[in-house]
Amino acid sequence: MCQQQLVELHSNLDQLDGIDAKKYIISKDKPEHQLELYTQLEEYFGESLPFVSDENLELIEHMEMKNEDTAYRGYALIDGNGALVFNTINDFWGEQADKTVEEIKEELEKLK
Repeated sequence: MCQQQLVELHSNLDQLDGIDAKKYIISKDKPEHQLELYTQLEEYFGESLPFVSDENLELIEHMEMKNEDTAYRGYALIDGNGALVFNTINDFWGEQADKTVEEIKEELEKLK
């Protein structure tokens, strides 16, 4: 998991306020490492998105973001029934928060 992208994302968390969806950070990292990152982000920014450990890459594979024994960087949307709506592989999703949020909002609109 790229910590720089997490910092960029958390610097722009307010942009996610208008998105009516549950938001998680999913990675292959072990829960104890994720807890450490979560705590650091929460202390620095006053909040953090929850982390989900996917050590076996099952959810990541379901989101079609598996890259051999790791995950691509990016984001995805899964509907309430567990179906993949879309995914975007993008190493710079955190730095490009405006574009990321815009695409998520557009895809959510299509579900209405």
